[in-house]
Amino acid sequence: MKYRYLNKEKLLSFGSYPLITLAEARDERDKAKKILIKETDPMDEKKTRKREIVHNSKNTFSAVALEWHEKQKPNWTDKHAVKLLRRFELDIFPLIGKRPIKDINAPELLEVLRKIEKRGAYDTVTRVRQICGQIFRYGIATGKCERDIAIDLKGATTVARTGHYASLDIKDLPEFLITLERNEARLFNQTRYAIKLLMLTLVRTSELIQATWDEVDLENAIWEIPAERMKMRKAHIVPLSRQVINILNAQKEETNNLNTDWIFPGHQSFRKHMSNNTILKALERMGYKGRMTGHGFRALGMSSIKEKLGYRHEVVDRQLAHVHQSKIDRAYDRAQFIDDRTTMLQEWADYIDSLR
Repeated sequence: MKYRYLNKEKLLSFGSYPLITLAEARDERDKAKKILIKETDPMDEKKTRKREIVHNSKNTFSAVALEWHEKQKPNWTDKHAVKLLRRFELDIFPLIGKRPIKDINAPELLEVLRKIEKRGAYDTVTRVRQICGQIFRYGIATGKCERDIAIDLKGATTVARTGHYASLDIKDLPEFLITLERNEARLFNQTRYAIKLLMLTLVRTSELIQATWDEVDLENAIWEIPAERMKMRKAHIVPLSRQVINILNAQKEETNNLNTDWIFPGHQSFRKHMSNNTILKALERMGYKGRMTGHGFRALGMSSIKEKLGYRHEVVDRQLAHVHQSKIDRAYDRAQFIDDRTTMLQEWADYIDSLR
C-alpha cells in the first residue's frame, strides 16, 4: 500500500501471498487508512505492535516464573528445583503461562487453584498460591507487573488440614526395638541398619539414604552432610556414637563387594541409593503403619532427649538442623554445640540400649 505521511511517500507491506489472502490484505489496508486518519504513521504503528509482541513474550507468566526459578535455584536442592519445575508445567503454565504477567487477574489465578482443588490436593493449592505470590513479587521488583494478586486469594480456597508426622511415644520404644531385632517382617539387614541410624542420629530420611562413604569419618566419629543436600543449603555435622559406628562398619561389610559410593545402595540397583519409600514400607511391614514414619524418629528424639536426658531445646534443635524463623533461633543456629551434641547423641544411644 502506497501512502503519504508528513509529505513523504511510503510503502507498507501486509505479508506474502498466499499466506496473506487478498481479503486479509484489504482488511489490513482499511485498518492502515483509519490509522492515517488519526494522523499516525501505520508503519510506526506496525513496529510498535511488533515490539509489544516481543516484550510480552519476555513478560509472560511462564517467562517470569522461569527467570525467578533460575535466580532462586542456587538456594535449593536439585530435587526441589526439579519438583518445582514439574509443578509449573502441570498445574500453572497450561492455564496462565502464555499470558502477560501484568494482565493476569485474581479470577484467572483462582481458576488455576480451583483445578488443583478438584483433585483434593489442598496442600498443593496452598503451595502453588505461595509460589505464584513469590513470582508476582519478583515481577514487581523487575518492573514486569505492578502487584501481587495472589494476596487477594487468601481464604478463597479450601485449606489443607495440618498434622504432624506419625511418631511413637517413648513408652512404645522398647516394644519397637524388640520387633526390629526379632525381624519377623524379614527386612533386609541394611533396611534395619537404616532405621536404627535414623533413630540414633535424628537426621532426615533423605539425608540418610543419599549419604555417601566419603562424607563419613569413622576414625574421628564425624559425619558431615554437604550443604547441597541440606534443606537450608548449609553443611551439617553429625557426631557419631559408638553404636552408630558399629552399624556403619556392619553396613560396610554388607556392601563391600558392590563397589558403590552409597552407604545405602538400592535393592534393585546399587548404582542408585535406597528408595525414599523403603523405610516407610518397612515400618508398615513391622506393624507400625500410621503409627511411625522415618521422619517420626526426629520428633521422638526431640521430645525424649529433652524429657528423659534433660538437654535444653536449642542443643537438640541444632542436631535436627531445623529451619529457624525468629532472630533468636537464628542466633542459636550459629552455635554448633558440637561438644554438647556429641555427648548428647552418645547418651541417647546408651539410653536406647537400656530400653532394649
